[in-house]
Order: sequence, then C-alpha cells, then structure tokens
Amino acid sequence: MTFPSSPFSRAVVLSISGFFATAAAAHSMEMFKSFTTTKPAAPTAAEATAFISKAEQEFVALSEESSRTNWVYSTYINFDTQWLVSRISERATKRAVDFAIEAKKYDAVNVPADVRRKLSFIKQGITLPAPQDPKLGTELAEVKTRLSSAYSTGKIEFGGKTVPQNETEVLMQTLRDPAQLTEVWAKWHAVAKPIKADYARMVEIGNAGARELGYADVGALWRSGYDMPPDDFTVEVDRLWAQVKPIYDELHCHVRGKLNEKYGNGIVPLDQPIRADLLGNMWAQEWGALGDLVAPKKADPGIDLSKILKSKNFTPEKIVKTGEGFFTSLGFEPLPQTFWERSQITKPIGREVVCHASAWNLNDKDDLRIKMCTQVDAENFQTVHHELGHNFYQRAYKGQPVLFRGGANDGFHEAIGDMIALSITPEYLKQIGLIEDVPDASKDVGLLMQRAMNGVAFLPFGLLVDKWRWQVFSGQLTPATYNEGWWKLRKDYQGVRPPIVRSADDFDPAAKYHIAGGVPYMRYFLARILQYQFYKAACDSMGWKGPLHRCSFYGSKEVGAKFNSMLAMGSSQPWPDALEAFTGSRQMDGSAIVAYFEPLMVYLREQNKSRSCGWK
Repeated sequence: MTFPSSPFSRAVVLSISGFFATAAAAHSMEMFKSFTTTKPAAPTAAEATAFISKAEQEFVALSEESSRTNWVYSTYINFDTQWLVSRISERATKRAVDFAIEAKKYDAVNVPADVRRKLSFIKQGITLPAPQDPKLGTELAEVKTRLSSAYSTGKIEFGGKTVPQNETEVLMQTLRDPAQLTEVWAKWHAVAKPIKADYARMVEIGNAGARELGYADVGALWRSGYDMPPDDFTVEVDRLWAQVKPIYDELHCHVRGKLNEKYGNGIVPLDQPIRADLLGNMWAQEWGALGDLVAPKKADPGIDLSKILKSKNFTPEKIVKTGEGFFTSLGFEPLPQTFWERSQITKPIGREVVCHASAWNLNDKDDLRIKMCTQVDAENFQTVHHELGHNFYQRAYKGQPVLFRGGANDGFHEAIGDMIALSITPEYLKQIGLIEDVPDASKDVGLLMQRAMNGVAFLPFGLLVDKWRWQVFSGQLTPATYNEGWWKLRKDYQGVRPPIVRSADDFDPAAKYHIAGGVPYMRYFLARILQYQFYKAACDSMGWKGPLHRCSFYGSKEVGAKFNSMLAMGSSQPWPDALEAFTGSRQMDGSAIVAYFEPLMVYLREQNKSRSCGWK
C-alpha cells in the first residue's frame, strides 16, 4: 500500500543554468532581452522521455518515505504520527500535482506507447489532487488526516462499555435483538456526523485540483484510469451489474422472507427494502453472519470453520502461515523473513491502530507486510488469503518500471486474493488437514448460500459507493443532499433502508472507512466480477470437470505459472491484455458468477415462487 508520488518537475535547474550560460557568453543585455521574449519551443518526445526518467527516480524515494510514514501512523495513531503523515501527505500530493501538470504538457507530443502510458498514469495517479496553491495543499492534507483519524479512533458506548470501531462490527454480526442492533447502528453512524464539513471541504479542494489537471471533477479523474473514456467506464459497470442483478434480486427476496419469518411484518414488511441493521453487517454490505438463518435445513454447509480453527489451536500467525502455503503450493517463493518480523498481524495492546486489513510493500521490492487485527475465525481466514494476494502480486511485478508497479486495473489487485479465497472449498480444507471428509453433494446448496451471502450480497454496495461519490464530485449532490442521495442509491441498488429516520444533518456515507479515508471503491465491485472470472479460468486451465464451486486449484503448478505470467505484467499493458493472458478473454464478464451459483439460483427461484419480490 503506497501513496502515488510524483516525478521531479522537468529539469528546471538545468534549463536555468543553460539560460545564464548563454547570456554570459554573449555579454549582452540586448541578447538577454531577446532570449527571454522568444516564444518557448514546443515540447519534444526526447524531453518527455527525460521527464519520465527523472520522475521515476523521485517516485521511488518519495514513495518509500510516504509508505513508511503511513505505516507508522497506521500502527501507532497519536498526535505526532498524525502530524507526520499530514506533512508527508501534503508534500507527496504537491509533488504529484507538479508532475501531473508537467505531464500534461506532453499531451499533444508523439511519444512511444510506454512513455504515453506512463504520462497518463502520472496524471491519473492522484486520488485527491491538491491545487497548486500551497495553502490549499496544506489544508487538504490536514483535512484528509482528520477524516481518517476520526474514523479509526471512533468509539461508542454500549452495554456500559466503550466499544472501538472494529468491535462494533462484531456486535452487528452477533446481536439478534432488533432494538440493540438499531442502537449500535445509530451510535456508530453518529460518529460520522461531525466530519461532514471536513468532507465537503475535501471535495471542494480536490475538485479544484482535478480541474487544474484537465478533468471535470475528481469522479471523472477516477473513471479515466481504466483504459477507456470515463463515460464508457460508466456504461461498462452498468453492463456488468445487469449481468449479475438477477441472482442478487433472488437472494434479496429469500433473505427478506427469512427475516420476516423471524421478526414479523412490523419489522420486516414484505414489500419494503430491508432494514440495514438486520443484515449482520454495519453497512449491510455482506450478509454472511445470517448464514444460520437462511441456510436450507437439509443442505447446510456442514463445516463450521471458525470452530475447527479454534479446536485445532490455530493462532493468527498460523492462519497467515496457512495462507502463505496456498501460494507456495502454486510455485511462488515463500514470503521473506522480514514479513514475519515487521507485519502487524494482531492488534497491539495499549495503542490506537488502524485495524482495517491492508497489504503493503514499503519499498516496492521485498519489504512486504500485512496490517491486520487478526481474529481466529473463518472470516479472518479468508481475509488473510485475500491480503496475501496483494503481497504476492506486489512482488511479482517488482521488476517492472516503477510507474508500472501496480495492478492491471485496480480491480485486479483486489480480485487476486478473492480468487484464492474462492478456492477455500471443502476439498481445500481436506487437502490441508482441517477436515477429514468432504461433505456430499446434498450440502452444496448450503455452501453456495453462505458464499452468496457475502459474494453476491456485496455487489450492489460495491457499485453504489462510488456512484454516490461521482454524484458528489459532479455537484449533483450537495452537502444538504448527501444523505438523501446516499439512501436513494442504497434503496435503488441494494433494497435496504435505514432503521431510524435520517435527516440532512446526518452523514451516513462516512460511517464507511473508504469514504472517510478517501479510498476509491469501484475496485471492489470489479474485483467481485474478476475473482469469479479468474477462478473459472484457473479451474478450466487444470481441466476441472466437476461443479465449478467445488474446484480447488491448491497445489497446481500449471495454474501458478500461468497466474504469475499475468501478475508479472503489472500495469505495463492495458488491462484487457493482462486479462487475456490468464483467461483468454479481453472483456470483464459476470457470467462466471452466474455459472458458479447456478445450483443456488435454481433453489432460490423455487423458494421464491410464492413470495412477492422487489420493493416499493
């Protein structure tokens, strides 16, 4: 996890020294005046190439400094580390803007394809660009740090105890009393309310910076990073959503029916969106905590992985070792020793940290780490596999030029680990000795239901987070309508509603880390699409003949070699090239999700035959 920094402004020192050398040789003030009024020569391809070379040198140094500063802040939050990260953020953003403006000078210059790609990355690589005004750069850095810190250090009072942010999520997963769920939900969402003004200011400054780079707003800047025009990308994600929406609609109908059976019409009306606090997740983005409520009576998964891990005395470190073992079984080299010495695998005692799981490469070489507050349970078992996917991807492309050390698009990075997590099948659990027998086929619908409660349930949320921000950045939504617009999208796409009345003064979007932290979210929607596409390609590659959802490619060196060929490309080529290298297709495709969940779809349609689906 690094912050894109930027290359040094084109050799200003050299041009100034060259200028005075010319003037001195002439010994003439008239020559000086003539020189200074001459129209500057048009930029050249050679200058563009020299600029990129210089840029990449500074990128390496500033990126490492930024990464290490942010690591210290994320693992030790206090006044001083907030101050340090604010300053490096300000400096890195300023350099990024300098370089982006410099890169813009070469828009009309005919340069080699790799140089053009690097110039584009420099312009598009700033998540929230600051304007050139130094005061605004400083203000933006301070606002961003305040927003992130407010989220990470947020706490609520519940049951006579002070509950930190990560534990509020556990409460939402385990509580079943509607009144208690509403209380936790409301108190956590209240934490976001005071940061609304800071968020609006961040949007204002970021948009000013984006316009200086030639983009209509920050949303247009974000959508420009997918090897297609921004408007085409909007059409593309809508196409993908249309492919997968039918299975989401069937799942929503079934879950609402089961919740109605438990809570009754007064709490879960059958013609309304579902109350967001009833779905086992603070943001109703994944519903896996309700697995026991919705699982078919005679087709449950038959495996309680959390219980198994605890019974076998797994520790957080052993979970990480197991995740590493999946990748080494494919032929990848083990993680370096420094990974084990420097990672934050469990939450430290006695200090504030960012518990949100993330993977880091602090020097763009081999200083790989994860930052987690790992618990011994099934969810963290999957999360570890996901985060290590980032690490192995980071190491695979470390030989690329610095500006190409990244995912083919941002969805690729998230999809890699998610693809590995899909291979955590009963077959895999048996292969690594966690179970002795694989459940028979009668258990499959239950297994798929549990998978869908996370993988499918997430899809509309993954899409709407950035759709909301696109509307915010474009001005379609204003601070007065932030909350109204948020809940309209959540109703339209997810079919969920708030458990209590909300007002324009509330700021519910920022109860989600990625909004408070300014992290783009569309990558997670794309990752859900790509992970199934990658998974199917891996299973096809090894000649898997059974139901797709039963495939495990653990131990397949053939898959590993083909997989690595895609990872090693980094972002050096347009993402369709990387996708084709592994899957044979140049188009992202939701049909693999449909194939994966086909047995579940048959079951859901049967269950929903007598139900009224949809919502007002």
